[in-house]
Amino acid sequence: MQRRTLLSAATAAALASPWSHAQNAPIRLIVPYPPGGPLDVTSRALAEQVRDTLGNVVVENKPGAGGNIGADVVAKAAPDGLTIGLAATATHAVNPWLYRSMPYDAGKDFAAITQMVRVPNVLVMNAERAARYGVHSVADLIAYAKTHPGQLNYGSGGNGSAGHLAGEMFKQKAGIYAVHIPYRGANPAQLALLAGEVDYNIDNLAAAAPNIKAGKLKPLAVTTLAASPMLPGVPPMADTFPGFAIDTWWGLVAPAGTPPAAIARLNKAFTDALKTPAIQTRFTALLAEPVPTSAQQFGDFMAAERAKYQDIVKASGAHVD
Repeated sequence: MQRRTLLSAATAAALASPWSHAQNAPIRLIVPYPPGGPLDVTSRALAEQVRDTLGNVVVENKPGAGGNIGADVVAKAAPDGLTIGLAATATHAVNPWLYRSMPYDAGKDFAAITQMVRVPNVLVMNAERAARYGVHSVADLIAYAKTHPGQLNYGSGGNGSAGHLAGEMFKQKAGIYAVHIPYRGANPAQLALLAGEVDYNIDNLAAAAPNIKAGKLKPLAVTTLAASPMLPGVPPMADTFPGFAIDTWWGLVAPAGTPPAAIARLNKAFTDALKTPAIQTRFTALLAEPVPTSAQQFGDFMAAERAKYQDIVKASGAHVD
């Protein structure tokens, strides 16, 4: 009788635990950006890779407001391990300082799971224009800007985007002036560069690579502290301006309060997947470097990035009402 009583109590406790149900239920992975881009493609590849360990992971795109809409869905979801989301440079490092009003607290409303990816940004010019201007390096671009004051412009995916902030950092470090022209997204900004509407962009390498390979864009520098093996022969901006580093990154988070057991299970499944040859090959083809980390490491990294971008956004003067 005592044994049956203990077993019944244990069973009741298990049934009362939301996480006991969550382990076999489908997981929603919220991507706060439209389908088809590098963040969406890598998320879907990773969701497929963890099917054997986590079961069905359903990717849902919730774009809008610079990623804030999708991130807010995750922040306000039940902390039961069934809803996770993509945290990116914009949503968890830039937007808290860019937007006058935020629907979530990037530092308090999320539990880190793991970083997924790091992608260098790259300073690129329209190849035809670079040849016409005689620009073959960062030094050449700076020299051209100084001898043709007020004549250069650059594009970005919008006010406060990584391309905008990197562009303002570049201008400040180089002591040059160029007009910033914001577009409604990175793809329109790249099309404008290809069409000759702007002189240069600082773009995500994953997005710029096809046109670099096609010879339509000329890469001058990557915005990483060291040269990137994904773009051999192209120097880092840090060679010209020590300490210059603005990478694009994204990773996985859950709502704050998600049980540690759930975070541990998710971390193991996703970091194991990031280390598989299939994901390494798939991501490398997208010029995205897999970066599996512990939950603590990713949480600390995002905090450091928020601190860094606070100063960068303030210096840029960018804001969104």
